[in-house]
Amino acid sequence: MRYLIATSACIAAVWLAASAGAGGWATVGFEPLPDGSSAGATWSPTIFVKQHGVTPLGGLHPVITIEDANSGESRSFTARSGSETGVYQADVVFPSAGDWRVAIDSGFGDSRVTYGPVTIGLAAADTGTSPTPVIGVAALLGALAVGTAALLGLRRRSRLTPAGR
Repeated sequence: MRYLIATSACIAAVWLAASAGAGGWATVGFEPLPDGSSAGATWSPTIFVKQHGVTPLGGLHPVITIEDANSGESRSFTARSGSETGVYQADVVFPSAGDWRVAIDSGFGDSRVTYGPVTIGLAAADTGTSPTPVIGVAALLGALAVGTAALLGLRRRSRLTPAGR
């Protein structure tokens, strides 16, 4: 009888230990990608954490770490809870132009996603140029179109004069 009790206890202990380790993983996703970002600008990804890739996980504190691929300089940014369970928001600023790697730790076990390197461009102030105002370009193109139409109309009118005059 002692043998049966000892064996049952060992089996129960092994079973409990195995089941305690099961289910300890989650998937991490984010959008949008940092492609097209520029130095000094804020990249605001939305992070999604789901246990077993299905159930949204709340109450976590995901951390985004960016690392310069050349110098190894790194910075970390903690995400905050979003409007839905399992959704988090972050504000990330790349300090300089260059190639950067991105890693997002979900805060749940070892679930992590990495991306990159991604090329971060120069800020507009660093290039010595300012962005072209879209309204000014549209107004210029509109004025050119109206002027061209007016010239063509006048030219055609001068050709269509009656023969008897």
